[in-house]
Amino acid sequence: MTEATTTYREAMREAIREAMRHDERVFLMGEDVGAYGGCFAVSLGLLEEFGPERIRDTPLSEAAFVGAGIGAAMGGMRPIVEIMTVNFSLLALDQILNNAATLLHMSGGQLNVPLVIRMTTGAGRQLAAQHSHSLEGWYAHIPGLKILAPATLEDARGMLWPALQDPDPVLIFEHGSLYNVSGVLRPGPVDIVRAAQRRSGEHVTLIGYGGTVAKVLSAADELAAEDIEADVIDLRVLRPLDDATLMESVSRTHRVVIVDEGWRSGSLSAEIGTRIVEQAFYELDAPIARVCTAEVPIPYARHLEEAAIPQVPAIVTAARGVLAS
Repeated sequence: MTEATTTYREAMREAIREAMRHDERVFLMGEDVGAYGGCFAVSLGLLEEFGPERIRDTPLSEAAFVGAGIGAAMGGMRPIVEIMTVNFSLLALDQILNNAATLLHMSGGQLNVPLVIRMTTGAGRQLAAQHSHSLEGWYAHIPGLKILAPATLEDARGMLWPALQDPDPVLIFEHGSLYNVSGVLRPGPVDIVRAAQRRSGEHVTLIGYGGTVAKVLSAADELAAEDIEADVIDLRVLRPLDDATLMESVSRTHRVVIVDEGWRSGSLSAEIGTRIVEQAFYELDAPIARVCTAEVPIPYARHLEEAAIPQVPAIVTAARGVLAS
């Protein structure tokens, strides 16, 4: 019997469908999520199943509909707010930072905001400088938020429900290059607390998340052909970071390469590297290496875009470099 395959997009759709069937308080709102089926077709068919009360098309005003989602969450609902791409989330940054992330503190613990915000992130699709941002590291800077970056079918399928159960706001960053990725989905419980070890190795730790995980695994395959076994860590949860899993890996391999599609300056990779130095400095046998996006607006031309963002050869070269140190 052939195992059924699915895509990342379909896995996310099934996660939304299951949550809405399980809890009548759950609803989806955002631009074109209804009749159009979502800009990336994640919500295709949900309007017909659940109706316009629970699949709500919104005006083109991120500040307005994210604010409405915050209000609905405070009122006892469990909204899933879809922001088309991460660059548009900047139009709602005041709502996310000054309201969603701070209301629990500002109310003296009286007001939770159980809100889930989903958005597409990342480059590699020729969407040029205004639609190719990787800003999840910015949001991981903000106390009061939980930041998720599902890289696998299982995480796309399994992270939404625990996010909806969280009493505080959760942001889910879905890399745009992953929507068409297909494979066999092996369902099971998924937590939104710990990083995941995707491959075991003893020579070098390769750390990635979201759209970089597949590249990191490909780099690990190339390194294995040279008898270099990489320990591959998928962060999955960007805030709060799972320090324990990272330090355990570093204590075994003693060498680290961090792959981050964000820009190097002030990046999530810088935070991870600093934590490793603070907590596991004497475990390191070589300087930490980072493979990040070039510090330029993302180019439109495909060859320039590919040159700007992390690729497998650069990861392999970085790993060889720390092993040679």
